[in-house]
Amino acid sequence: MMIVRERQNKYIMIEQDHHARISGQLAANLKDSFFLEERLKQPVLFAIENHDFAWKMIDKQPFWNDRKQKPYMFTDFPNPAKTVFYKHGIDEVEQHNLYAALLCSEHYTRFLLNDPGEESQLFVQHERERQKQIINRLEAYDKNIFDVHYGWLQFFDSLSLYLCLNEPGVSKEDEHPFFKNGIPISQPLTFFHTKKVSIYWKDSQTVEMNVFPFNSPIDITIQQKSVPQKAIAENGLIKAYEQAELDTVSVRLT
Repeated sequence: MMIVRERQNKYIMIEQDHHARISGQLAANLKDSFFLEERLKQPVLFAIENHDFAWKMIDKQPFWNDRKQKPYMFTDFPNPAKTVFYKHGIDEVEQHNLYAALLCSEHYTRFLLNDPGEESQLFVQHERERQKQIINRLEAYDKNIFDVHYGWLQFFDSLSLYLCLNEPGVSKEDEHPFFKNGIPISQPLTFFHTKKVSIYWKDSQTVEMNVFPFNSPIDITIQQKSVPQKAIAENGLIKAYEQAELDTVSVRLT
């Protein structure tokens, strides 16, 4: 489900699968020693790059939130529908790699763990069963190493979201509320020696982090569409989105 930023008279819309591919590009630049096991590096990278595969086809035609009178975003899309797409995404990843599917399954499960809705709880039960079956099929599964790899998935998901959810060059006080206090670091990622990484926009093309787990600065290209509200009112969201030009934004992470 789309990442949406609202500007005057328009919406900036980014497909979730594109955000996930940015996550993958960032992860591919991580220092090799941080992956812990070389044999699992490619499955971990595959999981990070494809963790939002669930939305790949769905985001081609975005959904309209009739209550808020604006496009649905991943934060407010109904959970019962999410479970259908989540399962599809994990199924697709599982066809490519079991370990990557285990990471994606854990990721989606945690989103719905505390939702009391029947569909959410059935999804969690189904995924817990899937996880047991995958672990039984894996060679030399190590939960401590898995927790580190899952921590990286969370970190790169958050880092990419930071780049996509904020207006380029935004001041710290106007950042998206998810990240005003930095990017959270899960406990297994002991390399950071901190619970949060400070991050901010130095200017409209540069983002700086106070802890940098990469070998060198990374150049990212964000693909997005600028969809006029007038076009939505005249033609509906789907047509307005399809007709909008694809823009690119260049960002350097240092």
